[in-house]
Amino acid sequence: MKELIETIAKALVDHPEEVRVHAVEKERLLMFEVSVHPDDMGKIIGKQGRIAKALRTVVAAAAVQTDKRVTVEIV
Repeated sequence: MKELIETIAKALVDHPEEVRVHAVEKERLLMFEVSVHPDDMGKIIGKQGRIAKALRTVVAAAAVQTDKRVTVEIV
């Protein structure tokens, strides 16, 4: 799932080498923290958060196979 998030994020930004995805795992929660270059923040979030919401939707659909709740935070 980490690779999925990296692939999508790198396709959206101008500085793909600056994309970092960090996974934090707790009991029933798997949280991915995505950090990008400051100039790319608007591109990864999108107008009114539409890109971020779409990214979270794709990850949630991919996480159906797991038994954990998955969240994506943009840092």
